Amino acid sequence: MSMEMGGGAPNRSIIAIDHLFVSYDKADILHDVSLEIPEGVFLPLVGPNGSGKTTLLRAILGLIKPRKGKIETALERSEFGYVPQNRAIDPLYPVTTRQILLMGLYPKTGPWRRLGNFEKERVHGVMEDLQLTEHADKTFGELSGGTKQKALIGRALVSDPQVLVLDEPTSDLDEKSGREVLGRLLNLSKNHGKTVLIAHHGVETVKHLATRLCLVKHGTVLLVDAEGMLGEQIP
Repeated sequence: MSMEMGGGAPNRSIIAIDHLFVSYDKADILHDVSLEIPEGVFLPLVGPNGSGKTTLLRAILGLIKPRKGKIETALERSEFGYVPQNRAIDPLYPVTTRQILLMGLYPKTGPWRRLGNFEKERVHGVMEDLQLTEHADKTFGELSGGTKQKALIGRALVSDPQVLVLDEPTSDLDEKSGREVLGRLLNLSKNHGKTVLIAHHGVETVKHLATRLCLVKHGTVLLVDAEGMLGEQIP
């Protein structure tokens, strides 16, 4: 199965999921999921809390081993950029905002190599784009919830990954900041060919940004037309 974007020719598949089952304590969280994700798509994953959105993203990243089925991609692990929910980092850990972003370069540079001018400019540019420059030397624990989330997004962006995987990236942002972040992610997909997978609880916020939505509900996964979700509510 391929997904047509904008009514044109279908993009080639970048991630293929085949009859996937993922279980916790012998109970299936994801049940018989088959899905092909095209290159360059902006694909929101929507559904109720606890429906399996985070589990699906973590399975795609290889962080969870399926009970059955497989996920295939030609990409290296370093070509994925992951933005977990901001509570994934201990706020008491004494690391600055700049250091958070530098962590995003470690898969390619290692934690100890001296950075060149290109890497330094890359980090500086992402911090400016996300309006993090004034917070560069603050520790993660000193940041507001929204600024913490921006720092995690910046960490994923600095390595210029081919696929961005984001788990509720606007959950702690105000409405204006949330729109700005979603706009940037959409731009990365439309104008830079990035594949963006984003778990998002608010259907009303994302259904106008995408052609298709990935509906995750009761452990099942279904691609639906965004226009068909008009007026639909997800508890």
